Amino acid sequence: AMGAMSSKFNDKASAASRAYDVNRDGFVIAGGAGVLVLEELEHARARGAKIYAEIVGYGATSDGYDMVAPSGEGAIRCMRQALATVPTPVDYINTHGTSTPVGDSREMGAIREVFGDKMPYITSTKSLTGHSLGAAGVQESIYSILMMQGGFIGESAHIEELDPEFERMPIVRKRIDNAKIDTVLSNSFGFGGTNATLIFQRYSA
Repeated sequence: AMGAMSSKFNDKASAASRAYDVNRDGFVIAGGAGVLVLEELEHARARGAKIYAEIVGYGATSDGYDMVAPSGEGAIRCMRQALATVPTPVDYINTHGTSTPVGDSREMGAIREVFGDKMPYITSTKSLTGHSLGAAGVQESIYSILMMQGGFIGESAHIEELDPEFERMPIVRKRIDNAKIDTVLSNSFGFGGTNATLIFQRYSA
């Protein structure tokens, strides 16, 4: 009823989640879960915990523009909130990137507004995993941290024909290895205009 889910690619469902492709037509539901433990630094160090990353910035906004079609204004404020405490440049953005025509367009417009001509690498991991709804935020935070630790950027998959709107944006369409990633930004923008942005940084003792 909301018109947010893909239906054009039922004959090749594994490639239906295609953020930034000109023929994208909605998201593909996935499943799963994830857990990140957030702990005060000195407490983690005292118990000898392995520290995967630091949260150095976060933003949370609401815009209430539409149930399923975001305005982009809340996303702009959210990313700017998160970036306000981060002095170093962002190396990679894990977008919300659901493969909906309007949602992808609004988020990329917000990224252009926030980063201007200094945009970092961009991918949507939902093109590889689908959209796990309430679990998507934590899963994509984990993917972002794993890429930072492993020094690679996974591709935005299934882009057969890039939407001309995104032509000049640094969307990664083929995996990049030996990537220097020290700071990553992960967006999660939900129905009803609820927005969250987290910025993770490589931990150095």
